[in-house]
Formats: sequence, structure tokens, C-alpha cells
Amino acid sequence: MGSKKRSAWAKQKAEFAAELYGNDMDDLFAREEQRRDETRAQHEAAQRVKACESKNRYASRAEAQENLAWCEARGTRGLSIYRCPYCKGWHLTSHPWDE
Repeated sequence: MGSKKRSAWAKQKAEFAAELYGNDMDDLFAREEQRRDETRAQHEAAQRVKACESKNRYASRAEAQENLAWCEARGTRGLSIYRCPYCKGWHLTSHPWDE
């Protein structure tokens, strides 16, 4: 059985934590922060591909409206136009878009 003194208990706790986590907890937190940053960057890249890079880009709203009318004339319904936050161009989407 160990000592009942607070200083001895604190030392034992620190030794246990050092064995469990390594001597540098900051390294553990830094690796976790790096992992989160990488995950965020991957998510942002996937969002950009989905919202912008995989779609046709129109230079003006009028050009997008012309293509929307062309699609509707051929039976495609439910499309809307939105200004892209990535490329600042215009795209068509089948999802509802608030302007």
C-alpha cells in the first residue's frame, strides 16, 4: 500500500500519467489538433468539389438563367441558380437554395 501523503500520491499519479500518456501531454494535444486541422481541410476540399468543381460554371446570372431555361425546355424541373462562394461564378443546383 502506498503513502497517504499528498505529495507522494501526486508523485505516483504523475508517474502513472507519464507511463500512460508519455512524458509530454502537449505532444498528444498537438497531434490531436493537427488531426482535426487535416480533417477540416479534407472536408472543405470535398465541399468545394461537390459545390463548385463538379459543376458547370456560368460567368453571369443571365447566362445561368439561359441554361436553366434550356434545361426546363427539355423536361428538367426543380433546378435553381446560386452564386458560388468558392469561384464567385454561377451554378445550377437541384437542391433548394436561399438567396
